[in-house]
Amino acid sequence: MKNYLQKRNSYPRDPFFDAFDDFFKPVFYDESYDSMRTDIKETDGGYQLEVEMPGFDKKDIKVSLENGYLTVSASKSSKDEENGKNEKYIRKECSVSCQRSYYVGEDVEQGSIKAKYENGMLNIFVPKKEPKKLPSHNIEIE
Repeated sequence: MKNYLQKRNSYPRDPFFDAFDDFFKPVFYDESYDSMRTDIKETDGGYQLEVEMPGFDKKDIKVSLENGYLTVSASKSSKDEENGKNEKYIRKECSVSCQRSYYVGEDVEQGSIKAKYENGMLNIFVPKKEPKKLPSHNIEIE
């Protein structure tokens, strides 16, 4: 079943194997994760998330932090209507939305998270919270 988490990229695609794979696909398999592939790197100062979001504009993307979960969502829609010379009605309608959440911890402050979008790639930096150092105490032995 692990193969369903990775998308096949073998060319040319064989319809027999596609039908075979679909038959054994888990019932609750969610293909939406294929649209927001993410690389996460740990650095000394925090975590760097690189989310693939081709085809979206900066205004279509929303990043929010709530209860320790960083949520990246995007949606866009377009409608084009034309009347041709022969009075044929042509309509083009497209709507796309996707969302993915990442647990970053409840002690992360929203103002410290940085996000930048360019060339179809959303880069998010989440700083690490330094652990609190408790003062040490000597305990006397009786």
